[in-house]
Amino acid sequence: MTIQVGDKLPDTKFKTMTADGPAERSSADLFGGRTVVLFAVPGAFTPTCHNNHLPGFVEHADTILGKGVDEIAVVSVNDVFVMDAWAKASGAGGKVTFLADGSAEFTKAIGMELDASGFGMGIRSKRYAMIVKDGKVAALNVEDMPGKAEVSGAAAILSAL
Repeated sequence: MTIQVGDKLPDTKFKTMTADGPAERSSADLFGGRTVVLFAVPGAFTPTCHNNHLPGFVEHADTILGKGVDEIAVVSVNDVFVMDAWAKASGAGGKVTFLADGSAEFTKAIGMELDASGFGMGIRSKRYAMIVKDGKVAALNVEDMPGKAEVSGAAAILSAL
């Protein structure tokens, strides 16, 4: 079942890179008592994700955070090392938190998995963005095609805040 506005996010764990190496971050820690913009991409470094989706959130990070958002995070079904390399290559560190959902635990739990096996990518995430308030989905924008970053882009999220 796909997550809907008003639903509570499931209790799962993400991997993040810290100065001491990979670490876990729970969804309860990330979303509990906070307002978070979470956007998901099918894959780090893929053309739409790297060139269209992520840059808007980096460019508008200060404006988004200025609207009462505590954190902006991107999640992908990639391992923590790929997500760390993407954060460094994109220059988005410090503006966007990079969350690895390597086994698609979170993605499957919210019903947002995408079978990209035909492209040699296996199970990935649909492209979406959500506003989460205290662990509950307050807004959810899902792209109808993985190659688009329009309804899930920073401009759409800004208008929803």
